Amino acid sequence: MSSLITAEALTAEVGLRWLEDCDPLDYVRQAVTKDRRRAGQPRYGRAGRLVGWADLGEDADRDPDTGLYRRRIFYLLPHDRDQEPDGQYRVGAPGEAIDPRTLAPCAVGEKTDRSQQRALLAHAEPA
Repeated sequence: MSSLITAEALTAEVGLRWLEDCDPLDYVRQAVTKDRRRAGQPRYGRAGRLVGWADLGEDADRDPDTGLYRRRIFYLLPHDRDQEPDGQYRVGAPGEAIDPRTLAPCAVGEKTDRSQQRALLAHAEPA
């Protein structure tokens, strides 16, 4: 499970939408962003690319300070494993990274052997 997002923050999710096929991705990064809409593609102003997002139900509450909805997004940065397989995340993954196959509405997702490349790590360690 990602230590950065709690299940309590996801209770209004009703669906996940993907801009690309996640089957070949070992991990995606997840974050909570604020948006004026409950559903549809949220604004994305980060480096990298938006891979998907969560849509919220009609009962979703707005943030009392901003009046915006808190929505989860899934993204990748240019130096992530899918673009640089021998780069910084050849083994391991960023803290906010989870295996996209473990995601569902209201579910935080999990780190897995695949997302962390633990098989490579085991082979790299001295005996």
